[in-house]
Amino acid sequence: MLNEFWASAPASYKVLVFSAMGLIAAGIILNLAGNAAHNQGLMVASLPVIGLGLVLHVVALVVRGQQVRKNLRK
Repeated sequence: MLNEFWASAPASYKVLVFSAMGLIAAGIILNLAGNAAHNQGLMVASLPVIGLGLVLHVVALVVRGQQVRKNLRK
């Protein structure tokens, strides 16, 4: 069951995972751009973006855990 999880994963899990990865990547890019341009505001603005990506990742883990528990009961 766990080997095929991505194929049978709910759409909400997939959306959360890809959203989290996108936000983390965008935050890192903003941070690198801010560092390259010596722009303190851009560097600080990137931190909440990375943080939101991490929060979405944790939410995705919760959704995955609930789905696994639901499938184990069957």
